[in-house]
Amino acid sequence: MKFNYKFLQLTIICTGILLFIPAFIFAQPPGFTPHVVDAPIDGGLSLLVAAGIGYGSKKIRMKRKK
Repeated sequence: MKFNYKFLQLTIICTGILLFIPAFIFAQPPGFTPHVVDAPIDGGLSLLVAAGIGYGSKKIRMKRKK
């Protein structure tokens, strides 16, 4: 079996990126004070709730038809 150096290089780069990105992503700045306005939780969460309601109503309609 031939050793693939491109795969090794890609693996090392991806592992490095995945290890160091969380160090740069913080929810709050280092000098956090209690008077900072919190970020709203919206967008993806509201879409998930809407999808859950739609899926639940579809299941209820399908069960009533049986």
